[in-house]
Amino acid sequence: MAIRVVVFDIGGILEVIPGGGDPTRLFAPMMATWEARLHLAPGELDARLEELEARLASEGKDGSIGTCTEEEWQEGVRQVTGMDEAQMAAFLRDFWDVYMGNPNDELIAYFAGLHSHCRTAIISNSFIGARRAEEERFHFSEMAELIIYSHEEGVAKPDPRIFTLACERLGVQPEEMIFLDDVETNVAAARALGIHAIQFRDNTQAIADIEALLNADTAALS
Repeated sequence: MAIRVVVFDIGGILEVIPGGGDPTRLFAPMMATWEARLHLAPGELDARLEELEARLASEGKDGSIGTCTEEEWQEGVRQVTGMDEAQMAAFLRDFWDVYMGNPNDELIAYFAGLHSHCRTAIISNSFIGARRAEEERFHFSEMAELIIYSHEEGVAKPDPRIFTLACERLGVQPEEMIFLDDVETNVAAARALGIHAIQFRDNTQAIADIEALLNADTAALS
């Protein structure tokens, strides 16, 4: 069956996330900076935000699958930190800067190039507000005909439902899709459905593996 679409993850793929994407390590410098600004003891801001997360979870609210709204989360942050409006705006700017990391320019250019001659899409585990923040910075919608965010769909990788949803919306079978992700469990879940899933290790390997599949597909059809 011919390959019809190439699908990328975002974090750790199109965005380079420091610290291997571990949230504790990733946000530690930002938390320390804001603790100093808010005159909080070391670790206190983290503790307050963890309490907020636990409270929201107890109410069935989770920003990664959209059961918590962006407004609810922001209001919770204000309440537990005592930030004023200007501080909250600055905190959110810092939050999204850290969340999005740095652009993987080489892979973004490759992905954008794919869009010119084959179908492309994105499947991303995400947090409320991510579509707006990432579109403002990276314009992913110009590179992909479909972007599926977990916070908008109520389901996250490695749940197979998110891959099935992508196939349905794209009108393809799993065997007609290439999927690139850096997380082994996500890759395994996609493969179990019959998707040509590739685990990202570095740009050179990822591009070579995708091109090998595309070239083999072209050769088989010729």
